[in-house]
Amino acid sequence: MSEHRSTARHRRSRKLLAVGLPLTLATASLAVYGAGPGAITPQLASAASDVTSAAAPTWATATADGFASVNALGQNGTYGGRDGQTVTVRTQADLEKYATAAEPYVIVVAGTITMNPVGKEIKVASDKTIVGSGTSGHLVGGGFFLGQGVHNVIIRNLTIRDAYQGIWNDKDHDFDAVQMDGAHHVWIDHNDLRNMADGLIDVRKDSTYVTVSWNELSQNNKTFGIGWTENVTTDITIHHNWFRETEQRNPSTDNAAHAHLYNNYLEDVAGTSINSSYGNYSRGGTRMVLENSYFQGMKNPVIKDATATIVQRGNIFSGTSGRNESGGTAFDPKAYYSYTLDSAANVPSLLKSGTGPHPTIGTTASAAADVAPKAAAATTLTVAKDGTGQYRTVQAAVNAVPANNASRVVISIKPGTYRETVKVPSNKPHVTFQGTGASRKDTVIVFNNAAGTPKPDGSGNHGTSGSATVAVEADDFQARNLTISNDFDERANQSLSGHQAVALRTAADQVFLDGVIVEGDQDTLLLDTAAKDRLGRVYVTNSYVVGNVDFIFGRATAVIDRSVITLKKRWDGTSAGYVTAPSTAANRKGILIANSAVNGDVSDRTFYLGRPWHAGGDASLDPQTTVRDTTLGAAIRTTPWTDMGGFSWKDDRFAEYRNTGPGSGSASGDRPHLTDSQAASQEVADWLAGWTPTAS
Repeated sequence: MSEHRSTARHRRSRKLLAVGLPLTLATASLAVYGAGPGAITPQLASAASDVTSAAAPTWATATADGFASVNALGQNGTYGGRDGQTVTVRTQADLEKYATAAEPYVIVVAGTITMNPVGKEIKVASDKTIVGSGTSGHLVGGGFFLGQGVHNVIIRNLTIRDAYQGIWNDKDHDFDAVQMDGAHHVWIDHNDLRNMADGLIDVRKDSTYVTVSWNELSQNNKTFGIGWTENVTTDITIHHNWFRETEQRNPSTDNAAHAHLYNNYLEDVAGTSINSSYGNYSRGGTRMVLENSYFQGMKNPVIKDATATIVQRGNIFSGTSGRNESGGTAFDPKAYYSYTLDSAANVPSLLKSGTGPHPTIGTTASAAADVAPKAAAATTLTVAKDGTGQYRTVQAAVNAVPANNASRVVISIKPGTYRETVKVPSNKPHVTFQGTGASRKDTVIVFNNAAGTPKPDGSGNHGTSGSATVAVEADDFQARNLTISNDFDERANQSLSGHQAVALRTAADQVFLDGVIVEGDQDTLLLDTAAKDRLGRVYVTNSYVVGNVDFIFGRATAVIDRSVITLKKRWDGTSAGYVTAPSTAANRKGILIANSAVNGDVSDRTFYLGRPWHAGGDASLDPQTTVRDTTLGAAIRTTPWTDMGGFSWKDDRFAEYRNTGPGSGSASGDRPHLTDSQAASQEVADWLAGWTPTAS
């Protein structure tokens, strides 16, 4: 790993997937969990209250890529209203109320809003996310206006349509879907924009740091204009957009300092009433990079002024005619942000299926309840030690789940301490463990097996994986608002060989742990997969993981996000340990710790962040741990990685990025940091690979 380097002009902002603990957690380096659930300090309690509400969904906290992601003009990327309240609107009055407010908001549009008067453009204020609920959010006959200085705005997953007044080259009605005059840091994503009186998107008057992605733009004349200024200022990224049945400005880019267009699909279907006059146009002083786009049937697909530049790479032209131009030098987009190109040959099929509103974006229980088909109701089974539930033990409730169940089964567990081992077998997916107490400390599943503990049937010892208090082998498992613990007493069992004692073992895909405590000493949390060649994704948020030796370990692709990792002393009172021990298969992602805190009541400089576990001496493994955007307590060693079992950590994948706190340190040969470009592909969304953890 090379050392951290700043980009030539900007630094890329981080993308955050979900909100669990508040942002203040990342700086709460002195927050200490202590030896047990009751030891949470007041400081941490305020940062991580024991509420049972689910983490905010991905769409509410998503951030932009491209030029909208860079740190500039006092704005570090584009994240919209992520830090504000989420509200659902169904009327124009409510949409205007929240869109124009001074405070940040995530505004969910649930249903169709017909604008009055026709052509009304709501003046959006800074720090807003406006998102359609699934495919139901429509604005008819109007759109949005972002004025001078407005910044940090996201417009996603909406259909904005039908302000057209019957005049094709309309000079009298400036009715746009989205217009910005002097705005910056704006992300327009996954919308269906069509049939407006003027532009679908107008980026005007030095608006800059804009990304336009995954939109369908159709049935329009003057589709997408950029410029209206003599200043060469605008920085804009336009990728994965489907232009179809649009005549001009696809887009027209005038005096843009940096215009990066890639993986767009421009389609003029023969025999229709709308015919293209040109495609991508570089005007004035624009510098344009145009990559891996697909032009089908377009007239004059790529044109430029004599004063402008276009660098073309990897584009495909099918059935096009007229001007197809390039020339001059432009810029390297990767000097500003990272990105990955799709093959141009795949662009038509990719964009036909992937552009426009997505059914899972913007959906919440309140927003989607009356506008989307209702899913099958979850079955709820209740567990109570005192006999007031259907079952007295958690395992009895699991046993009652039908094999190969097709829908969610919620096992609702009343407060109490359940001393038992629990296994969710692979043929019982879609199970949720839900503690019903006021705190995650009120419902505890605990046992005390260790690797060296003899099995009751005399068939040998449990082994590490068999020691788990809770073992999850079924996909799509969720747990929230409870504690899973292994309280094996090392001091009292010094004669026992094998002190590894797992609290929770997962060997499944799409495991979502939200608002839990997982507590033990050695080998607390085993994040495994069903087999070496199987993917196993785990997402942990708003949680505590407690231990001392290799206590987050295994071969799963796992994210610990917005959580507290608490370091414990050993049974004899000494401070020494290792946070992670990944055993990642080659070409897979391992353990990612992000936006969290690592601390505890232990001695300074006594804990490593990790070491490589080549399970069984398997040299083909490529263990990985990345720790980023996390507060590290003073317990972390200045050289935070170490070898294991004869394998050098330097031969595997261990790195940090933008950590803070007394345990953080500058990059060196013994402490590798990711570069900005490397970090761009090591974020939460990259780990989850298309899975959006959603509470259910």
